[in-house]
This record gives sequence, C-alpha cells and structure tokens, in this order.
Amino acid sequence: MPNPLKEELSHRLRTKGKIPFAEFMELALYWPRGGYYRGPSPTGASGDFYTAPGAHPAFGSLLSLQLYQMWRLLKNPNPFWVVEPGAGNGLLGRDVVNFARRIDPAFRNSLQYLCLDPSISPSDHPPTTSLVQPLASDGIPLTGVVGCILSNELFDAFPVHVVERRADRLQEVYVILRDARIVEELDEPSTPALQRRLDALGVELAEGQRAEINLAMSPWLADAARALKRGYIVTIDYGRQADELYSSQRLRGTLTTFYRHIQTDNPYLRIGRQDMTAQVDFTTLKSLGEGFDLTNLAYLTQAQLLSNLGLRRWIARLPSMGLPQHDRDANRMGMLQLIRPGGMGDFKVLIQGKNAPPTTLWSLQPSDELASLTQKLNPPLLTDRHVPLLQARYPFYD
Repeated sequence: MPNPLKEELSHRLRTKGKIPFAEFMELALYWPRGGYYRGPSPTGASGDFYTAPGAHPAFGSLLSLQLYQMWRLLKNPNPFWVVEPGAGNGLLGRDVVNFARRIDPAFRNSLQYLCLDPSISPSDHPPTTSLVQPLASDGIPLTGVVGCILSNELFDAFPVHVVERRADRLQEVYVILRDARIVEELDEPSTPALQRRLDALGVELAEGQRAEINLAMSPWLADAARALKRGYIVTIDYGRQADELYSSQRLRGTLTTFYRHIQTDNPYLRIGRQDMTAQVDFTTLKSLGEGFDLTNLAYLTQAQLLSNLGLRRWIARLPSMGLPQHDRDANRMGMLQLIRPGGMGDFKVLIQGKNAPPTTLWSLQPSDELASLTQKLNPPLLTDRHVPLLQARYPFYD
C-alpha cells in the first residue's frame, strides 16, 4: 500500500539531495498526510506514551486551583480564557473544567477553555458552556486574550535542528538517501541562527558532542505574547537550564523516540508512527519571553508545583474516603506518578506574565485560603479516560 509520508520524504530527498534534521522531524510529526500528530491521539494506554493528565485527574484539578487564583488576581474577568495548544485528546481541559465547577460557580461561568491541536477531533470535545468547541490549529487564533495560555509537553515536540562539533567547528546533521536508505550526513549549518543561539547562551560544545537547538520556540512564543493581552503563559515540559542541557556529560544530546510505551531512540524507524522529542531549553525560553514583554514569575519542578498546590494533602486523604482498596491504591499510584523523582516530578514549570499583578502565585507560596480549599474539596478520582497504571507497568521518561 502506498505510504504518502514516505513518498513525500523520498521526493524531497531526491529533489534537494539532503534536508536538515529539523525538516525531517517536522515532516515525520506534522505532515498532513501521515505525520505522527496528524492521526489519532497517541497518548494513553493504547498509544505510545502518556502525559501527566493521563496519569491522574489531580493534575488538571490542581492546575484549576492555580487558574482560579489567576482569575481572581485579574479581577474576575468574564470571559477568562484558558487556551491550550497541543491539547491532544483534551483530557487536561476536561479535568480543569470539571474541577472548576467545584471551586466557585462564578469562576466556572467565566471560564472558557479552548483546545488547540492539529489532530483534534470535535467528537473528543463536546461543546459546553466552559469547554469551547476545539479548532484544528497549530497557532493561537485569538487576540486580546485575558487569562492563561497553558501548554503541557508542547515544546518538546517542536522540530529541532541537530548540531555536532567536529574538527573544531559547528556542523549540522542532515538527512540523505544512500543506497535507498535514510542516513545522516554532517555539513555546514543551514542557518547562522544555530551558532547565534549557542553564542547567546555562552555554550561551546565539546569535540564530538551532539545537541539539539529549537528555533521554533521563538516565533511560537512571539505569537503567544501577541495574543495575550493580560494574564499568564504556563509552560510544563521536560527540559533543563542551558548549562545542564548542553553539558558535555550529554555527548549525544537528548533526542529520543517512543513507540508503544517503549523508548526506541532511533528516529528513522517507523517514520510517522512513533513519537520524537527533545528536551526543552528553559534558559532560552525565559530569555525569549523577556524580549516579548513577558515577566518570568516562577520556575520550579512539577513536583514542587503540585505539592505546593495541595497534592500531598489529597494523597493523605485517600484512606479516609471509603474507597475499595484497589481504587485507593490505583489513585495513590497515579498521584504519586505525577511527582515521582526522576520522572514527571522533575518536569519543569515556567510561568510568565503579561500585565499581570506582582502577587505571588500559590504555585510558589501556598496560602491559608488554598489550604482551606483543598481541605474542603475532595480529590478527583480516576476515570476510564485515565491510564490504568496499577494494571500494567509502563516505561518512564529518563
């Protein structure tokens, strides 16, 4: 059976001779006729990986509490927009909206949640008064947003340029055809922006060291900053500060692939049928934001974020909720997975603001009001939409 994606890749390689790895990655992940993210949602037990919303609804519910504080700090705007690019199957949006109903009726009525994803299916997101009919979009189709632009594991799936230092100079990885096989070749960088990014960070790669450079972050963040009139941009992803990310201890970079919950680390297998990611450079993300009139308000781990918002209090309450032992254990396991050291707990959270009040967010400094809310509101419980972690073992991110 003809494979349109492979035909397009072969056509480009025969026509151009070679393409930067970034172009190959964009094609493999996003080409409309066969790209990985253009098909059914790859997340969940039946997919190739799962994200924090799939592990437990406490993730979205605690974010809903933080959004509630943001809504109040912005003087209770109506509508209060939450725009989620890369929403996938919309599970995070459902969990945020469902818990908002329990926090405050006025917050629920103000909340307008917009899911954006290139593979989105309207059947995944029935329109309600709070969860807006999703749009199949790669960008942000709104302007004058008052609220929050929220992304979870979005930037790690942006196409990256792969570079390597050889013979004391920077070279770029290209994809070529050789004897009908896809192989790599080093050549001069396709754009001087690659060297400029490393220079801006004060990074000099070691001889033989390979690294990824995400140039697509800049135009995306510029677009998000333009769309946001007043409020916050929350980025949750796995990555590091530049000094760690480009350390000589990571001689092969961070690019990795996933297929059916197995880390495969070969981008040239199952093209269009496996996930491909690279860790996020949060130093650059913060610096870019400052250039787009964003203020860096918080940078912490996912474990710190969720613990500050009350996750451990909810975990401690599970035994008193009268649940069958299996349900209690399953919910506890899902909650703990969200803050597991060496896994999701080490994900980074960057909160940037635009025309937002300087008040400290609950994510950084819990308040008595937050403690009262989490004490009053029981934790949400797993549903059949979430990943049954207790029933099977899944490989975890490094």
